[in-house]
Formats: sequence, structure tokens, C-alpha cells
Amino acid sequence: MRETFLEGTVHKTAEDMRTAITADAEVFALWQSLTPLGRNEFICWVEDAKQAKTRERRIRRTIEEMQEGKRRPCCWSGCIHRTDKAPSKWQQAVLIDKKKP
Repeated sequence: MRETFLEGTVHKTAEDMRTAITADAEVFALWQSLTPLGRNEFICWVEDAKQAKTRERRIRRTIEEMQEGKRRPCCWSGCIHRTDKAPSKWQQAVLIDKKKP
């Protein structure tokens, strides 16, 4: 029986990302070892992509970063969709209110 695919705290993994992660048993094990918040950050980062090409690149980079030992996406300001904590002032201004830094 295959292990249940673990999700993030807010976001669910889309089929293309899930397929890429489950294609390799070692990558799948790395994914499963992440915290729910760590998985959530990777999912949010991928979902934030505006273009399909960027999305594909971010899915590849998610796998590479996990293989490099990273537990969250590099250079990502964090998920603004979480309800357990308020967005930081920077997130609120730049990502939510769309003001220039």
C-alpha cells in the first residue's frame, strides 16, 4: 500500500507537482519528511507562479532544493494565505497591498 501524500497547512498539492514529487521514491521521502509548514511554503511558492513555464521551473527547483537539504523555498517571503498568523509588515505592504518597497 502506498503512503498517503502529505499536504501543507493551507494549500493542497496540484497534480503536476504531486506527480513530479512521487516520480522518485527518494524525493517523495524528502517531501514526506518536511513539516506541514515547510510543504505549505513550497506549494504556495509554486502556486504563486503566473506563467506555466515559471510553475514548471519552480516544481523542478522544489525537488532540487529538497535534495540540497532545504526545508523551505529559498528566497520566498512566505505564504500570505495562512490564518494562524498575521502577514509580516513587508508581506502586507508588498504582496497584499501591492505597494512598492
